[in-house]
Amino acid sequence: MQRKRTIEKKQTDSDQNNSSKTNSADKPSGQNANPVSQEGLCSRVLSVGKYLLLCIIIPPFLNYASLQREGLLLQPEGGQLIDVGLGQKMYLTCKGTGQPLVVLDAPTGMSSDVWFQIQDDLSQLTKVCTYDRVGLGFSKRTLQNETTGVERVWRESTTGRMVDDLHRLIKEAKLPKPFILVGSELGALNGRFYSHIHDWEVSDLVLIDPIPEDIFLEDVWQQYWYKELVPYLQTLQFSAASGLSRLLLIAGWMQPPITGENISEDLIRRQKYFLSNPAHQSSSVDEHFFLNESVSQVREIATYKPLSSRTSVSVITGDYYDALLPAHLNLAVEKFQEQLLAQTYPSAKQIKIPGADRKMIYKKPYEVSKHLMRLVKQKKPKQESQ
Repeated sequence: MQRKRTIEKKQTDSDQNNSSKTNSADKPSGQNANPVSQEGLCSRVLSVGKYLLLCIIIPPFLNYASLQREGLLLQPEGGQLIDVGLGQKMYLTCKGTGQPLVVLDAPTGMSSDVWFQIQDDLSQLTKVCTYDRVGLGFSKRTLQNETTGVERVWRESTTGRMVDDLHRLIKEAKLPKPFILVGSELGALNGRFYSHIHDWEVSDLVLIDPIPEDIFLEDVWQQYWYKELVPYLQTLQFSAASGLSRLLLIAGWMQPPITGENISEDLIRRQKYFLSNPAHQSSSVDEHFFLNESVSQVREIATYKPLSSRTSVSVITGDYYDALLPAHLNLAVEKFQEQLLAQTYPSAKQIKIPGADRKMIYKKPYEVSKHLMRLVKQKKPKQESQ
């Protein structure tokens, strides 16, 4: 009897142990491991966050540090920063000697480097000056500490302001007048505005692929300009500010606009510097964004103050405005360019360079130089005798 009770007791204890094990097994296994698992997850998130933070902070920081060093080392030989007032300093590079002086104004959003070959060619005959518009290239835009009243009339990065800047630059640099003024695209708009306002300073006006004012009345052009081109340039601006452009250039996934066999290493480095410089890219965006306002300013000036008969006009164009654009956009530009010349400059000398487009000044520079050198030679005897 006692033995039977002992056996029953052992069975009861065994059942309780089995029940306890079953209950333990029924409990979710994550309950005990949960604190450890959460700690591991938090650790991984913090680790990833640190790397992301480094990726966000380090590229723009390194890019900024590199820009400070490169801004001094890459300036072209013989160039100088000239204080033109309004807290602005403009970069001017002159080569050659003699008269007539030739002043070259670059296309929309580009530095004076685009004229490198043409400036070298013309400097064999006479003095040739290029400059960076305020905010572009090596020119500086700082906080304004004075006023001329011009800023109340014309917005920054529009033709009216650019022409006023150029006029003050020529005055401060004591450049001889009259001179030959050559402009491409936006530079051509600036050249037209300058020649109408300061007609006695410009003996000859050369327009390379001028942007006709009425092109911005076309919906298809506005769609291309403001829905495709400007957003693309804003992407480049963000890429420069984030330091991404420098990384892409180092990896070879982004190329500077001016390339070729005869391009010097210094010029290629400057082009990479501009692509990585958010200040340059920001000014490029502004020039494109406010181009509609610039053409309106030129239209008004041409209406109320016609060009002096003493100033000759030459127009150089290619087979199309831009070889990369659809045919209907190139045809629209060609049509409005013809209207511009017929209505505003009917006596202009027209020159067409086969196979060229708006990039001709650095893609086919010798063709452009040939016509400009002919003009310089025609003017040289007259100005030297004066």
